[in-house]
Amino acid sequence: MSKKIPFLDLSIHDNSLRQKYLNAIDIVFKHGQLILGPEVENFETEIAKFCGVRYCVGVSSGTNALFLALKCLGIGSGDEVITTSLSWIATANAIALTGALPVFADINDDLNINANSVKKLITSKTKAIMPVHYTGKMCDMDSLTQIANDNDLFLVEDACQAFGSQFKGQKAGSFGDISCFSMNPMKILGACGEAGAIVTNSEIFAKKLISLRYNGTINKEKCIEPSFNARLDTIQAAFLLTRILNIDKIINKRRTIASWYDDQLKEFVITPVERSFQKDVYYTYTIRAKNRDELMNYLRSKNIETKIQHPILMPEQPVFKGKTIGVYENAQKLVREILCIPSHEKLSRENIDYITEMIITFYKKKDNLIL
Repeated sequence: MSKKIPFLDLSIHDNSLRQKYLNAIDIVFKHGQLILGPEVENFETEIAKFCGVRYCVGVSSGTNALFLALKCLGIGSGDEVITTSLSWIATANAIALTGALPVFADINDDLNINANSVKKLITSKTKAIMPVHYTGKMCDMDSLTQIANDNDLFLVEDACQAFGSQFKGQKAGSFGDISCFSMNPMKILGACGEAGAIVTNSEIFAKKLISLRYNGTINKEKCIEPSFNARLDTIQAAFLLTRILNIDKIINKRRTIASWYDDQLKEFVITPVERSFQKDVYYTYTIRAKNRDELMNYLRSKNIETKIQHPILMPEQPVFKGKTIGVYENAQKLVREILCIPSHEKLSRENIDYITEMIITFYKKKDNLIL
């Protein structure tokens, strides 16, 4: 196949869909409320309803969602927040920017946070647990909820990669005291730029978050707490309101693609495992592969774009290395094996068959065995 298969395709070639997006944005231009316009409130209502929670506060990014969630809970200097060792750096940055110390737990073979590791890291300074639903697969929320309750800790879901995923029939975002989503263009529910959302069942938290996203003000004038501008643009809310109408179709296509990969690749690489009580949305389809870097280079030579998300563990980033706490031996092993292959909803069966054929060809030529 001579045409490159991109890891992600953000182009919109469907004329009908593109016109729907343009119409939604045109309405915003006509009423002129470009920030926190009526579409933002409608967006918040739809997100809360979808997640099965009472409140949603739209914000300008997933990173800001994480930071404001922690700030809302009063987490700051002298506190510790336990999170996973494997995530995009925004997770740890949000903790550090409050003045708290990120504490890094190990991960299970499914790449999500290990509950037993979390237990061992709890101290008198621990104030919250922040699990990340990595790749769109939900963590073991039964164990994490129990640990949080037993130790009187806040539970903050970093669900930035997992909009629409489920654990025992319950949606991502509905377990935490506060939960956060990223809605940038790469995500399952992606905006036309940066966007995010915070959900909660607490009216007190929701009201405080509304203030925090607007420089800590009430009624745009009276400042009660230092914060910054994290308001959601109305155009992004309008775009997302249109996109969410197709969210089930998007998720189902990604799940179908995952099943195609599962069937063809399970004898050659370690494929994701979805248990009966989980429903993954496959933000990425992440395999564990022997000779990972060689495979990645081989696929590149065959016009298949892949990614490693993320090649540097958060505690080993220069900003945190040697300056924080954590135990993450399994993560150190797995990060050398993970590889994300294209799984976006615009891929065809022909694309998937070609990708799998190239992966199988690589291993047959190398005579490599599964990990």
